[in-house]
Amino acid sequence: MPFIINEKGKEPVDIHYKDYGTGQAVILIHGWPLSHRAWEGQVTEIVDAGFRCISYDRRGFGISSAPWDGYDYSTLTSDLRELIIQLELKDCILVGFSMGGGEVVRYFTDYKGDKIAKAALISSIIPLVAKKDDNPDGVPEKDLNGIMDALKSDRVQFLKGFHRNFYNADKNKDKISEEQMHYDWTIAAYASERATIKCAESWASTDFRQELKNVDKPTLIVHGDADNVVPFETSAKQAHEGIANSQLETIKDGPHGLNVTHKKELNKILLDFLKK
Repeated sequence: MPFIINEKGKEPVDIHYKDYGTGQAVILIHGWPLSHRAWEGQVTEIVDAGFRCISYDRRGFGISSAPWDGYDYSTLTSDLRELIIQLELKDCILVGFSMGGGEVVRYFTDYKGDKIAKAALISSIIPLVAKKDDNPDGVPEKDLNGIMDALKSDRVQFLKGFHRNFYNADKNKDKISEEQMHYDWTIAAYASERATIKCAESWASTDFRQELKNVDKPTLIVHGDADNVVPFETSAKQAHEGIANSQLETIKDGPHGLNVTHKKELNKILLDFLKK
């Protein structure tokens, strides 16, 4: 079971990863509050298309270490950097889902896009989740505070309801099973309580708008027009406007978890981009 160790912070952190296939490396960065297992619907197709596919567990999730601190985006991105350096990768393609879009953009800020050929943002939180005077389509502060309160009072109960909204389950009964949502719940419930809360604080409050200009490699942006978790207007639309060399693809009726409900549509878009 492979791990890399990031020794750059206050304490060593073990990062668990899966590494399949050969060819150009595609690094999959999962969303909150899941693990590398969220990419099950994409890994096989990426490998079968001739790429090396690497997915990893963010610190505090899956079976990676769960330190008390270190859930700000620069520290999280240092784990990604160590993975790239220790596996001696080059010309990588970064693919960030939801919260994982933050590591993608921060990598271009902190490491100048070193060893990266392309990037993709899938259902990404980039550039800003919170509603502000200059970000009127964002999520209101009271709703974000409600999430934090629920995580602190009864995290596992909150996560059950969260995944129904993640997939717009009531509208996608033919595309998402109760078993899939329970599987997601088990992954999310297993994560560190501390990491779940601190990472939520990071994705809810970090403003990446000034960092979009740092993303200077071809970038794919995919978002569902029915995303109830991360509104299209405050995420994909703004990201596309702020990243010069970007391609925006909208999936009709796609919820936040379109990597499961609209797997075929997403995989075609993603593989076409990887092969360009």
